[in-house]
Amino acid sequence: MTISERDFRGVDLNLLVAFLVLMRERSVSRAAEQLYLGQPAVSGALARLRNLFDDELLVRTAGGMEPTVRALQLEASLLPALQGVQAALFQPAGFDPARAERTFTLAMPDWVEIWLMPRVFAELRRQAPGMRIAVKATDPFQGAAMLERHEMELGIATLLAEPGWMRSQPLARMGFSCVHHAAQLRFDGGLSLPDYIAHPHLLVTYRGAFQSGIDQLLAEQGLQRRVQYITQQFSALPSLLREVPALATVPAALARHWADCQSLRAYPLPLPVPTFEIAMFWHAAKDRDPALEWLRGVIAGLALEMVA
Repeated sequence: MTISERDFRGVDLNLLVAFLVLMRERSVSRAAEQLYLGQPAVSGALARLRNLFDDELLVRTAGGMEPTVRALQLEASLLPALQGVQAALFQPAGFDPARAERTFTLAMPDWVEIWLMPRVFAELRRQAPGMRIAVKATDPFQGAAMLERHEMELGIATLLAEPGWMRSQPLARMGFSCVHHAAQLRFDGGLSLPDYIAHPHLLVTYRGAFQSGIDQLLAEQGLQRRVQYITQQFSALPSLLREVPALATVPAALARHWADCQSLRAYPLPLPVPTFEIAMFWHAAKDRDPALEWLRGVIAGLALEMVA
């Protein structure tokens, strides 16, 4: 592609940077803080951007500043382009994890953190001691939106949708297991379907519902279980099960982990339930980030080992 110098007359690279920060912050005052500029300077930059692109770009509403369709289109094109320029100017050609110093922001449900991240963090400490990890909570309903708002660099969860700007890599496919505390219940002959529906259940749900897909499968057989406690945190279940004679259905990998370290007993579900897939996902603009690419390789390798 040949670059036409005349196309760039009146375009300031710093103006485009200001645009991307305004899009991220949705606020002139917050953008000014991030850019280390005064609010009048950022307001002036927004006025120049509106004139340059002949569009309002960001419109004031009762809930804050909302981007126009044109602004969203520009962000999708300019973000990867400017990140490529940044990489070319400031990132070294190679990546040496042993010498790198960087903070990664990841997002995942708490069960993924419990199951996967101890091994990942231990491996990072061994190979890349200068790296830091910040983990945020997410779930299948929030992951894409958090990534689009640049609240994380890498997500690990079940994907419900995959926008065109998103990249993903499957990590593992697994089923579910049923767990209970050994001091509260005993199923010497294995967990039967009558056992499963005879005892109360604890359910992890991100939408506040007392039913899940399992309840639909049971209803198809004319059966019903008693869900008596719901939470958004898998991490709450071991302590609850220690106190009450109840069951919880959790991802199979987490059940195996808890069987090893939480005195919980794990059983296969006594009814056929479809498996699910967890995946890593990131913004396409980060495809050429060598550090993130290295981290994805570490996570994928360890996840493969742990589900084998």
